[in-house]
Amino acid sequence: MNTSLYKQEMEQELDSILAYWMQYTVDHERGGFFGKVNNDNEADAHAEKGLVMNARILWAFSSAFNLTGTTDYLTIADRAYAYITDHFIDTEHGGVYWSVDAEGKMLSDRKQVYGQAFCLYALAEYYQATSVHAALEHAVRLFNLIEQHSFDPERLGYFEAFNRDWSPIDDLRLSARDANEKKTMNTHLHVIEAYANLYKVLPLPQVKERIEDLLEVFDQHIIDPSTHHLVLFFDENWAVKSPLVSYGHDIEAAWLLQEAAEIIGEEKWITKMKEWAIKIADAAGEGLDDDDGLWYEYDPGADHLVKEKHSWPQAEAMIGFVNAWQVSGKEKYYKASYASWEFVKEYIRDNKQGEWFWGVNDDYSPMAGQDKAGFWKCPYHNSRACIEIIRRLN
Repeated sequence: MNTSLYKQEMEQELDSILAYWMQYTVDHERGGFFGKVNNDNEADAHAEKGLVMNARILWAFSSAFNLTGTTDYLTIADRAYAYITDHFIDTEHGGVYWSVDAEGKMLSDRKQVYGQAFCLYALAEYYQATSVHAALEHAVRLFNLIEQHSFDPERLGYFEAFNRDWSPIDDLRLSARDANEKKTMNTHLHVIEAYANLYKVLPLPQVKERIEDLLEVFDQHIIDPSTHHLVLFFDENWAVKSPLVSYGHDIEAAWLLQEAAEIIGEEKWITKMKEWAIKIADAAGEGLDDDDGLWYEYDPGADHLVKEKHSWPQAEAMIGFVNAWQVSGKEKYYKASYASWEFVKEYIRDNKQGEWFWGVNDDYSPMAGQDKAGFWKCPYHNSRACIEIIRRLN
């Protein structure tokens, strides 16, 4: 196990990913960042600008600055913070818009809790980088809004989405491929991630209490006790509404839940989530192909495997398997992590024009109709894989 080589490669890859975003995505004319850059590195100046993308840019560059101290990264983080606070914050009803147009005018005013959480997550990271108190105040307001409107005090967990004024909305879906259900694994995973990041900079008792509630929700409802995969969709009473397996979310949760438990320092939950980290990593490993790439999704009811290898599950596999190695001491998990990285280098990273493709088909051709940068494609999963592995192998 050559951990020093892996760490060195992650340092180089982090520099490469962030250099790409600094070179190709900055919208000098309209402010902020282009909403879309295609696989040939051509920006679409008219594309809408999504909350998730902008929040993830803010998080990635803030986190990279916190790791490296590179001032160029802080400059981009400052730009992202300014754009979000100038264009995405709803000054009338609170919270943040789902998207704005190319000029920065509100386009979609829905309050998707997933998006609120990502913005909170990024603001907490930016506050850690800068000590700008207004960023922390924005983060706390988002926490309070999520708690006021989305938290379910009877059954725990969080409802998915709302209209601009936080009234109920009929279409709760995060994207067209999601089920229209009241509660989802994906939103809960990113709420706990956001709350844990907030707790690092502002360790309030209420934040800790909600993190513990979320750990209980995962332990009791979201992690399937028989398969150790995550259940993806639920009604308000936690009745299961889908059999789908998402291998990328499995391996992402395997380490994120343990991290949240460690951040609040509760031994009961640390022990429990370390146990789950290994079981979930093993379950996610069922989705590994012979080439060490992680398949996207499986429907056990129809025995149907989606034969695509998206970029983000490979990034999460890199972290999740390293974490499993650190918890268990078993070398096979370290090897699985590095094998995921080797798959990325061979098939996912664009070795000619930079950054990572969205994903590849089963014949390794890049997936059609996807971009290097876009509403969902951001420097988040891949930069975070680099940052986490650098920290863990120090």
